[in-house]
Amino acid sequence: MGKINKVAMTHIKDYTMITVGLLCYCFGYSAFLLPEEIVTGGVTGLASLLYFGFKWNVAITYYVINAILLAIAFKTVGKQFVIRTIIGATIATLLLGIMVPLFKEPIVAQQPFMNVIIGAALCGIGLGIVFTHNGSSAGTDIIAAMVTKHSNISFGRTMIYVDMLIISSSYLIFHSLDKIVYGLIFMFICSMAADMVIDSNRQSVQFMIFSKKWKEIANAITREAHRGCTVLHGTGWYTQSETTVLLVMARNYESMHIFRIIKAIDEDAFVSQTKIKGVYGEGFDHVKVKLQKQEAEEIAHEAMPAESPQASKK
Repeated sequence: MGKINKVAMTHIKDYTMITVGLLCYCFGYSAFLLPEEIVTGGVTGLASLLYFGFKWNVAITYYVINAILLAIAFKTVGKQFVIRTIIGATIATLLLGIMVPLFKEPIVAQQPFMNVIIGAALCGIGLGIVFTHNGSSAGTDIIAAMVTKHSNISFGRTMIYVDMLIISSSYLIFHSLDKIVYGLIFMFICSMAADMVIDSNRQSVQFMIFSKKWKEIANAITREAHRGCTVLHGTGWYTQSETTVLLVMARNYESMHIFRIIKAIDEDAFVSQTKIKGVYGEGFDHVKVKLQKQEAEEIAHEAMPAESPQASKK
């Protein structure tokens, strides 16, 4: 029963943060970009083109396009992706339906470049929050997922190609290169902001701890910080004496707790701390690398030990 409650709380937390992320995204889009007539990438960009060209409702158009893409991609992208996308698209549609009519003029008057920067930053932060909580913003990542499934083109590269095509299409409506430049600036800043949020969530630290009380420190870190320690044996070249080193991996936000543990046990401990962009494995992130079946089989085959001459003769 406790495990079920824990799973339920995790889902509640994820969907709450996904809603917060989409709220941030929709606010940036509705209050800063749409009033400036800036066409962004993704399905919101397609909805913007239809809004500026034919005065179609942005929220409804956004939902209809996503529904069409999902219907096409249902067998390709998998059930979990479809569920996450439907939830994300529904929340985003409701938020766009509320926010778009509220902002007839951009918040920062007569400052299109400033509106693009602020809007892009808000959209990027929102997308970063959504992605770090296993959500989907829907949109052209459905197309990217389909293309990646059936070709060797990466997910990110496909997204860039599709977004640039949508942004460039704004020239057919406005006949303005400025709008295209603003759209490309949006794409660049938005992706940077999203990466910052995602990377800050994954950022980890590595500790190298030199102490005569290494056993007590290792036990305390394992017991109180719930992090494993690896014991390394070395030689201090200056003293020519044997030494023991603790290697500890932890999340960035756990570093102060580990420092307190070390200081409480040995104030004279020699400690080095290094920032690491990612740690993968048990207790940290999962490795998310996509391999073609043939490529995976070739790697596994090459990793197998070579058969000895005696065995081959038998």
